Formats: sequence, C-alpha cells, structure tokens
Amino acid sequence: MRSDGTLTGGGLRAAACAAVLMLAGCGGGDTPPTQGSTSCEPADQQDWLRNYMRDWYYWADRAPDPAPSASTPLADYFEARRFRGDATTRGDVWSFYQDSTAYNQFYAEGETLGYGLFVNGAERTLPLRVRMVEPRSPAAAAGLKRGDRIVSLNGIAAATLIDGDFALLSPARAGDRLEVVADTAGGRRSLTLEAAVFPLTPVPVRRVLPLAGGRSAGYLMLKDFIGKAEAPLAAAFAEFRAAGASELIVDLRYNGGGRISTATQLASQVVGALRRDLPFVELRYNAAHPDATRRYLFADAPAPAFPRVLVLTGSRTCSASELIVNGLAPYLEVVTLGATTCGKPYGFNSVASCGNTFSIVNFQSFNAAGFGAYDKGLAPTCPVAEDFTRPLGDPSEKLTAAALGYLETGACPASAAAPARAAAAPRPGPGGVEPGDRRGMWAD
Repeated sequence: MRSDGTLTGGGLRAAACAAVLMLAGCGGGDTPPTQGSTSCEPADQQDWLRNYMRDWYYWADRAPDPAPSASTPLADYFEARRFRGDATTRGDVWSFYQDSTAYNQFYAEGETLGYGLFVNGAERTLPLRVRMVEPRSPAAAAGLKRGDRIVSLNGIAAATLIDGDFALLSPARAGDRLEVVADTAGGRRSLTLEAAVFPLTPVPVRRVLPLAGGRSAGYLMLKDFIGKAEAPLAAAFAEFRAAGASELIVDLRYNGGGRISTATQLASQVVGALRRDLPFVELRYNAAHPDATRRYLFADAPAPAFPRVLVLTGSRTCSASELIVNGLAPYLEVVTLGATTCGKPYGFNSVASCGNTFSIVNFQSFNAAGFGAYDKGLAPTCPVAEDFTRPLGDPSEKLTAAALGYLETGACPASAAAPARAAAAPRPGPGGVEPGDRRGMWAD
C-alpha cells in the first residue's frame, strides 16, 4: 500500500488533544459505559446485554433484538443478538466474551495459559508444521521449533487435524497435557507438553539485517499489542537507530491485535518527532453517538523518521495490526508483503460483567485520510506464500527474504502458488481460527 499524500500540520494539529492524552486518545464527552450488570441472575444479565447492545453496539440499528429469556443460556442469547450482515456489510464474527481472569491475565499482566505451540492450521495444508513457539512456554522448554513437522497431536494424525478446529491446543487448566509426535532436526520425537501459565514475549525477534552498499534494515517481529510490548519496542528502535538502519521491516504476520495505545506507540516510532500530535487513527461509533468519536495522536519519538516501512502480513494480521498499515499510509510509503489481512477495521470498549469481559464491536477505525473500508482485508503489495520452514527474522526465511529483496531491487518477487485450500474464515471468540490467537483491538 502506498501513501495517498502527506498531510499538512495546521488543520490537523488544531484537533489535537493535550499531550498527556496522546496515547490514550481523545474525543467528545460521550463515552461507552464501563460497568456491567448490577445483578448476575441470568435474566438480568441478558437484560443488561440487550440494553447495552441497543445503545453501544456498532450495528445496533441492524442487529436482531430478541427478548431476554431466563431459560436461554447467556451464550445462546449473545449469539442471537449478533449482526448477521447485509448486502453491504459482512456479518459480525468479531464480538465475543471471555472469562475476565483470562482477559486480564493476557492484556494487563502479559501472561497466558497454554502450551505455547502454534501451527499452520488455518492454511489447511500439509505438511502440518510448527509456525511459532512462545519463547517462555512449555513448547519452547521441550525444544520444539518453527519448521518442525507435526505428525500427530493427542494421537490424532496431521491429515485429520487439518480438517478440525485445533481446540486441543487450548488447555482448559494448568496441568492439562498434550501428546506431540513431531519430526524435528534431530529426528522423530514423542513428547508431552504440560499446560502452564507463562509470561508472553510480545517482541520475540529484533535484529539488524545487512543490505547492499553498507546499508541496513531494522527487523522486528511483534506478536501482541499489549502494554509489555512497549519497552522492547522502544529498545528495538533505539538499537535500529544506533546501528544506522535506514530501512524498517515490521513482521505482523501472526499479530491479531490488542491495545490501540500500543499500536500508536509503534506507529509513532516509525514516523518520528515530525508527526507529533497528528492523528494516527480515528474511532467512530454508531449513529446514536456521534460525539463519542475518538482520535489517537502520534506521540513524540526520536528522529529520524523512517521514509517507508515494509510490513509482513497474512490472514492472522488483524485489527490493531491492520491499523499500522492503514494508519501510516497517509504519511509515508507502506509496502506489505505476504497475504491479505483478516479485514477487521472494528474494535471494542470492553466491559466486565459478572465474571466475564464482553468485547462487543463498538466502533470502526479510520485513518487520517478517512479510509476505513477494509473489512475484506488489506491486499499485499507483494503476494508471497509462506512456507513455515526457516526461523522468523532469518534473511533466508521466505517473507523476510522477499522484504530484503524488495529493499534491494524495488520489485516484488515472483508470486508463489496459492494454497490448495483457502484459509479458514475467522470464527467468533478470542481464539480466532486457532486457539491461542487473539483477534481484536481495544480502545484503552
């Protein structure tokens, strides 16, 4: 995606908020409620949910409006209230709710319960490979690495797994076990992973990659837009600037989103001090709340700015990750390599109620040029099919190599053949297609 024009500062700065609100965003006095149901009786919870969605659901005027029923489980009532789509807009597959403990554990504490094992299940193609391992997870401790071939999980062969939903990768509690048979660099291994709560590593890879003529590019892989990503992001950019990197590669291929404030911090590092106080993204709510419009502004960041950014994308690149591509486009050249993103310009103001946190679509996001119509995804500048074989950030890894080649030649590599079967469509819930992946963006 190329820039559609650099915006001038005068008119845009006039709309800016006070500096103390820069990362938190700014808007009118109309704000979504932060309190849930005062009663946890089933009928009362449904009544609260109905009133909340009538008022703050982005598609409130087009969604079904069934009456609450004490005999209907909350999950069923929630599904019945979901916008089904129409001739112009796809249905809501994004709204969900989850246990508040798990929600806070991930986004506030930077920890998660799991095995830390991710596979290329959405592609529905063989061989089934490990596409990523969380560095401080049970899978990492067991020695599993990206590129290892999965033979079976809990005795289920890979050929059967690719037609399923991979729910077995998402444990219900610490101590649950996953039996893995994998072909690794050291040969076939049978091992048992025991689920545990472990700290996330939101920036697992950052490095400086050499280019011709003594130039270099900073590369970073960001998996989660959470608060604990902000310090390593700042450190990565400090390293890039100290090394004299003149180009930037941001790997968001497995990033389902998260906090808009963290996305704003990353974007601010890219554009540098020159764009301070200019709008990165604008959130627009439903027609009943025009005064709730909220803007996130670029914060102060060290100079110099990068003249362009290459973003590695895929079907798992979602929400706050798509903000990076769309939000930077009015200001500099954005080149995307990989596959079309998930197509989620929508986000949440989450509300906790009776032990659950409800993330219901409240707003649509737009960049400074007023563009936000990408619910079919953002197509890549250079289509490149991933092969999941080399380490992330390795110059020989397929998407990374494509980015380095583009920086050297200014041309896309020859497009790889499309997968035999399309990636699975996203489903409601925090796990997306494969458990462990979270898709969303939260106004914080």
